[in-house]
Amino acid sequence: MKNTFKTFVLLAGLGGLLVIIGGLIGNGTGALIGLALGLLLVGFSYWKSDSLAIRAARAVPVSEQEMPEYYAIVRELTEQAGMPMPKLYVTPDQQPNAFATGRNPEHAAVAVTQGILRILDWKQLRGVLAHEISHVGNRDILIGSVAAAIALGITLIAQFLQFSAIFGGGRDDGEGTNPIALLALALLAPLAAGLLQMALSRSREFEADRSGARLIGDGEPLAQALLKLEAGARQIPMKIDPAHASAFIVNPLASQASASARGGGGGGFAKLFRTHPSTEDRVARLRSGEWQ
Repeated sequence: MKNTFKTFVLLAGLGGLLVIIGGLIGNGTGALIGLALGLLLVGFSYWKSDSLAIRAARAVPVSEQEMPEYYAIVRELTEQAGMPMPKLYVTPDQQPNAFATGRNPEHAAVAVTQGILRILDWKQLRGVLAHEISHVGNRDILIGSVAAAIALGITLIAQFLQFSAIFGGGRDDGEGTNPIALLALALLAPLAAGLLQMALSRSREFEADRSGARLIGDGEPLAQALLKLEAGARQIPMKIDPAHASAFIVNPLASQASASARGGGGGGFAKLFRTHPSTEDRVARLRSGEWQ
């Protein structure tokens, strides 16, 4: 419930930010234009989210004959959750990881890497798959797409505001607009939108952990899996577009992030830009029984 409320607050914050800066260029017309452009640009990605994510991860479909245990676990989980069976894939990556995608349960796909099959036992993998099935059931692809559309709309409006500030534009209602304030808002608004979007992503990860633990009635398998996956992701790099990184259960770019932290870029402020909560926090919540 707490994560659900947080999701609504963050989406409302994104929407409010869009309206505020859009109001500076036409009493709300700018907000509508920015949102419309964002929806158009993100809408295609949302509609094709399954195929785009699968292609980006170089995943290949697997049959039930090839991986009967994989199919058995996902079938059990989806039946328990009242969802249709998703398409199942395996990626060639040696980094242990997994993701789910699809605009709704009827068009969903779940993919695991070769690396995760190598280091997890089937009980731990069941915890991971419960997490991914929960992402689908919680409509997180839709939520993420809406957030991305609003954030993109804010960015487009901010670019217009920068143009207006530089060339002396602004509202034409006779009141005028301070070009310095306009430029500052144009620069800070996309940053604020990005921070809200990252916070939303972290909130949905916590919620998928909670839902996944409830689905199998136990938080320990996922907790054990997350610790192994975090260690593996830090040691084994993955070639993936950063735009798709948030889909994975742990940050696939963790090896780069840890290198940045060693270089002095991993302080408290850097945490605000993470798409995933810290593994320590996730494990602590799972083991505290908060998911019940």
